[in-house]
Amino acid sequence: FLRDFGIMLELLDSCDSRRFRATKMPIDPSFDTSSFMAVAGVATASPSSLIYTRPSSRSGGRIPGNARRTTAVVMAAENGGWRTMPHVLTVAGSDSGAGAGIQADIKACGALGAYCSSVITAVTAQNTVGVQGVHSVPEAFVAKQLRSVLSDMAVDVVKTGMLPSVGIIKVLCRSLQEFPVKALVVDPVMVSTSGDMLAGPSTLSGYRDELFVMADIVTPNLKEASALLGGMSLRTVSDMCSAAKSIHNLGPRNVLVKGGHLPGSSEATDVFFDGENYHVLHGSRVNTRNTHGTGCTLASCIAAELAKGSPMLQAVQRAKIFVESALDYSKDILIGNGPQGPLDHLFDLNTHAHTAGARSFDANDLFLYAVTDSGMNRKWGRCIVDAVKASIEGGATIVQLREKEAVTRDFIEAANACLEICRSNRVPLLINDRVDVALACDADGVHVGQSDMPARVARSILGPQKIIGVSCKTAAQAEQAWADGADYIGCGGVFPTTTKANNLTVGLDGLKVVCLASKLPVVAIGGISAANAGSVMEISIPRLKGVAVVSALFNRECIVTEARRLKSILMDSSSHAKLSV
Repeated sequence: FLRDFGIMLELLDSCDSRRFRATKMPIDPSFDTSSFMAVAGVATASPSSLIYTRPSSRSGGRIPGNARRTTAVVMAAENGGWRTMPHVLTVAGSDSGAGAGIQADIKACGALGAYCSSVITAVTAQNTVGVQGVHSVPEAFVAKQLRSVLSDMAVDVVKTGMLPSVGIIKVLCRSLQEFPVKALVVDPVMVSTSGDMLAGPSTLSGYRDELFVMADIVTPNLKEASALLGGMSLRTVSDMCSAAKSIHNLGPRNVLVKGGHLPGSSEATDVFFDGENYHVLHGSRVNTRNTHGTGCTLASCIAAELAKGSPMLQAVQRAKIFVESALDYSKDILIGNGPQGPLDHLFDLNTHAHTAGARSFDANDLFLYAVTDSGMNRKWGRCIVDAVKASIEGGATIVQLREKEAVTRDFIEAANACLEICRSNRVPLLINDRVDVALACDADGVHVGQSDMPARVARSILGPQKIIGVSCKTAAQAEQAWADGADYIGCGGVFPTTTKANNLTVGLDGLKVVCLASKLPVVAIGGISAANAGSVMEISIPRLKGVAVVSALFNRECIVTEARRLKSILMDSSSHAKLSV
């Protein structure tokens, strides 16, 4: 049995043992229980039985707040080796247009690195125009879906969406009592983005009386919060705070009141309340028709972050950042003819969907972009290969060979040697300007300037799989780079630099303009050092993915030390900017 199907051990630690009952499972005597228990973190086990625990029905199925559930899944595989993924179960309706519902949930969780299973509560006929029909799934079949997933898979977080009846809410509550999870995220879906009613008054009572007491966070929008509170008027941030407190009194541990439709507000302002403190979360309001499914997406992102181990407030903040980024990227996408278009949840993967063919480029590789300089390396008595190796050891995430003085043969030889180092460390290697050299050594791509070969020509030569970056100073140049099939743009010089003569600087303001206008990921270039890299990342615009440095790395005695220092500054600055409240 174990060899064919594996077993799951659920360990509930730091809990009141009186609230749980022990159950024995027969174990194959030939199974190496000592190895299994070592993996699971248990000191000893009987070779004939395995003890695991499950919440008793009398406990209400809730793990105490300070409890931590550790799940170990042991698969008896012939070849050995396994790993787990953060797992979110969405219990929601299906959206035929794929903008909201379980379709949005699955895409959002996947974009954030979480596995997402699903239980369908209703099948809807809807599109960008509105909802044309709703068919509720029978309660018994919802229960069967829940048991299928929860009895077999180690679910970390359950996220709810459309729950069309009190009966389905009760079914969910019973399932969570039998199969508890780390967290429950409740998005009390009542009205679609297009204004169509998806739940009636009886469902409201089900939320208030049955589900909220089990929830770790509830995420109503203004209309939903008002409905939950008997028609309370919500027109100001102060009103949102009052609503958050009133909803918290209904039982959930945390409440997020979403103010995306707050009258007269120029920002997307939400209020988070944990029972003690209010946190007013500000974000940019993106002018777009493509807002269908934003509520589902936000709640799913919170669930994914919780499944990954983030604290609640941080999970909310990161989810808000993701939704803002998705709205920003999706603002000019045309899908459907109605007033409510969908988001592109996979914008980080699909940044280059406008060109044919799949590319392995990851925009996050731009974080610490090392650009070599032969003169500086000679000054410090280093060869190009040693310099590249040191930059990667220090944390460089992408390397560009910028060898203006090298003859073609020497350039190709150096590129081949550096490529071997980069490939072994899974770091992309790009060639500055020289498409011929990139083609000759099969580098990962090229970076071209405004006076070099146009990106569209480079693309036609190198093909769809290679990475192409373009230097830009203006929004118009950024737009042209996108149209030409580039993968990213380098914006600058941001600050004065000694590596380029007569280089016009754009400053932080110019960088912001280009980032806001660009459809492509942006890396800041020009005069960036440990002294100012933090200020660059703190502008906190989703398109800005990192900084490119030359002197700050290669005109230093120890490249490894400087690279580590720069990466630490970038991580601290970007984290502070994204998570500031």
